[in-house]
Amino acid sequence: MTTAPTSLPLPAPPRRRRNPVGPVVLLGATLLTAAAVFTACTIGPGFSDSSVFQPKAPPAFDTPLPIPPLAESRVDDGTRVFSLTADEGQIEFTPGMTTPTWGFNGDYLGPTLRATRGEKVAVEVTNKLPETTTVHWHGMHLPAAMDGGPHQPIEPDGQRRASWRVDQPAATLWYHPHPHGDTEEHVLRGLAGMFILDDENTGAYGLPAQYGVDDIPLVVQDKKFTAGGEFQLDAQGNEVGLLGNVILTNGAWGSVLDVTTELVRLRILNGSGARAYDFAFDDGREFSLVGTDGGLLEAPHSTDHVRLSPGERAEIVVGLEPGSETMLRSLPPDLGNVAVPSAYGGTDEFDVLLLKAADALQPSASLSDRFAPVERFTERDADYERTFEVQNREINGLRMDMNRIDEVMQIDSTELWTVTNRDLFPHNWHVHDVQFQVLDIDGTPPPAELLGWKDTIYLEPRRKYRIMMRFEDYVDDDNPYMIHCHLLLHEDEGLMSQFVVGKSEPSRNTEPSGGGGGHSTH
Repeated sequence: MTTAPTSLPLPAPPRRRRNPVGPVVLLGATLLTAAAVFTACTIGPGFSDSSVFQPKAPPAFDTPLPIPPLAESRVDDGTRVFSLTADEGQIEFTPGMTTPTWGFNGDYLGPTLRATRGEKVAVEVTNKLPETTTVHWHGMHLPAAMDGGPHQPIEPDGQRRASWRVDQPAATLWYHPHPHGDTEEHVLRGLAGMFILDDENTGAYGLPAQYGVDDIPLVVQDKKFTAGGEFQLDAQGNEVGLLGNVILTNGAWGSVLDVTTELVRLRILNGSGARAYDFAFDDGREFSLVGTDGGLLEAPHSTDHVRLSPGERAEIVVGLEPGSETMLRSLPPDLGNVAVPSAYGGTDEFDVLLLKAADALQPSASLSDRFAPVERFTERDADYERTFEVQNREINGLRMDMNRIDEVMQIDSTELWTVTNRDLFPHNWHVHDVQFQVLDIDGTPPPAELLGWKDTIYLEPRRKYRIMMRFEDYVDDDNPYMIHCHLLLHEDEGLMSQFVVGKSEPSRNTEPSGGGGGHSTH
């Protein structure tokens, strides 16, 4: 095993426009307590502001759950081609209050893209917004030039085509904007959608697989509205970003899923910018966790809750009896040893989605007790090791700079990273291009929910997460991938770094480039 050297002259990516961002707000004793949802009966002081929309009563949970449509596609010369248009829209999330929104191929969110392992796909994205944006394919293994990060901007009235061959297991991925310094705002306005991958095992193992019937996508987001109905975009000094008092599920507030089968598969995406959720059912029933970010676990894990930080996904299978109902909720999430849990949503509870079973249910196949094996890395597999420390808005003491490559990975190598959150407030960790495995946490094997493939994990303060991944297939010395915190305010304010995958020896650049790390400091 070799530890990567600490510095090496590296090629700089092309210079891009720098987006202004606000200053970092440091943790202090005067932090306002983050407001809990009205259903939690713990309204924080921020919600006494008359300029903020305050629900007068809990939702009735009688709005049929919207199911994002499957995106249409065409096949050109063996390539499955999708088309997405980002544009402005408007929606009444609650009667009488119209909200300006952004969406893909519609007013809000976007269609579900679906492709099969081995297929060559292309997505043509047209930007009809008044601002430059990007579309990042979160969780996808693909060439860096197609990744949709901040180095692949789409100007207003512009178009960009990304193409690649799908070569990874079936999984629940997603797509969202990734413009430098503006990601939080673009996602909060509504730009997001799911990208489901299938493989030879899709439909096997007794897993529910009829999209929109017993296989249900759930994009869960918290929102805060002004009294006039607009999305509030300012975090108002909260260290982690905006925490909302309204929960939208697939863009609906207070929705109900009419269940027609004995088993239902829920593909849950935490599409929020800052909030962590702990998903459970109000009657405490157990369910089967069958998949995480990068695909299926080796076997279903029986549990009664699953924590997801921003960007993470979980696939669960839950059973219902005819004529019964149960509420999918978010319990107060365990955020670890954070300084003030209530300031970061750690005491908040939400009702998310009512599941209501028909009086007669169609029979479901029995869920297998084993899925496809997940070949686990061991420490002996590591070719190189790296250490990452996250603090304030920095990784290893550096803020994001669009003109600096921070890490060089060697193609066909396996790496072991030790990642630590040095702050006493939440962070998480997302790596582009690869899915990784959690080797251990503070030297202890990971819990069952972290035994599968991951691209995003929550970082509890002051704990050491050792993760392993392999870099394969794509060599590009010029176009970088990103590593960053997926709390979007943190990402926008500089908690992000860049890496390339090349043929040369692995290395690390420890020299800051100056200029505020690529960010305005006004």
